[in-house]
Amino acid sequence: MNKTAIKNFAVWARQKLIADITYKAGMLGITENGIAEKLPQSTNDLHFYDIGTKDYVEISGKEISQRSALVGAIKHKEKDIQNYKEVFQYVVEEVAYTWFNRLIAIRFMEVNDYLPSGVRVLSSENKAKNEPDFVTTPFDTDLEFTSYEQDKIIQLKDENKLDELFRMLFIKQCNKLHNILPELFEETDDYSELLLTISFTDKDDVVYRLVHDVDEDDFNIEKEGQVEIIGWMYQYYNIEPKAAVFARPNGKKISKEEIPAATQLFTPDWIVRYMVENSLGRIWVEGHSDNSLKDSWKYYIDEAEQEPEVMANLEKIKATYKALTPESIKIIDPCMGSGHILVYAFDVLMQIYESYGYTQRDAARSILENNIFGIDIDKRAYQLAYFAVMMKARQYNRRILTETIEPNLCFIKSSKEMSESALESLYYRTV
Repeated sequence: MNKTAIKNFAVWARQKLIADITYKAGMLGITENGIAEKLPQSTNDLHFYDIGTKDYVEISGKEISQRSALVGAIKHKEKDIQNYKEVFQYVVEEVAYTWFNRLIAIRFMEVNDYLPSGVRVLSSENKAKNEPDFVTTPFDTDLEFTSYEQDKIIQLKDENKLDELFRMLFIKQCNKLHNILPELFEETDDYSELLLTISFTDKDDVVYRLVHDVDEDDFNIEKEGQVEIIGWMYQYYNIEPKAAVFARPNGKKISKEEIPAATQLFTPDWIVRYMVENSLGRIWVEGHSDNSLKDSWKYYIDEAEQEPEVMANLEKIKATYKALTPESIKIIDPCMGSGHILVYAFDVLMQIYESYGYTQRDAARSILENNIFGIDIDKRAYQLAYFAVMMKARQYNRRILTETIEPNLCFIKSSKEMSESALESLYYRTV
């Protein structure tokens, strides 16, 4: 895995998305300096805005409600952050990360042939072809188009407005993926859709650079790629926000919005393996006599020699492990980040289940339902952990995405208070 290329792309992509979204918002009369009001000549169906250019900007149809939603989101956030410029930057950052998340997720899915339609969205099976297969053959996908959309697709193709067609199809694909991965692909019929500016024809755009700068094999799990790349993308994407927090004068309080950037650190793979093999793995092998499992664990360490009294107590504890079945094991990561520990725990659990006689298909379903739990305070990290765990399950069970099974993962918006019902729900799901 070329982490230098991944790092360079993620840092650059964040800057590019923020710049493009800021520009698009400005073209709607919304900048870090304020929000333009619609001009008097506006009607219910057509709004005009003075953005300081020769001609007024006009928006119509769905864009009117989407712009109103954007204004509403900014004003709502001002209740928490009473500084308009900071609020504007926060909302732009959120939109940028929403689309970054989805681009990375779709890239992973298309490379591993996990997309339901099997048609690539960001690239082509033909490496010499720049136009994504999705744009070339949109009617070969699993998307359902209205008569209006069919005519629009044909019109955009005839007029060679391929980037506009690409954005239209990309948004529709994201909304379609909501059916199988609802926590990551939230429906985008809102202001985030209005601010999307991606292009596949521009060689200095996020889509082109993602496809060409990051080796496809880094995503391909049949080669050297792993779900781990999702976590590295997230880590590198947050390099600049993290640096900005630590560069501030001493004594300035870190806001709740800044906590993720200030505290998150991607756990290296060898540490994850050491932790999981010597906790989850140890509990299982100490209660079951199959040594073939631990022989495959590179970082598993046999127990050190102990005093007789200590050994006697340890044997009593080990005796309780003999009653364990794979379904009864619970593993929770209370600060799961992008899910790196849980993803490797999934692999170890799969080995345990298979040694117990399960098929991979049934084991993947049971692991999602019974074994893995995770919590984080950052919705972004939660969404990536959710995606990573579901992709790991898909690796073992090709039908898992259509079985409407949701992993036991969640994020907490605020820890100041928690209802009794929420605590009871968490308790009963982990016992």
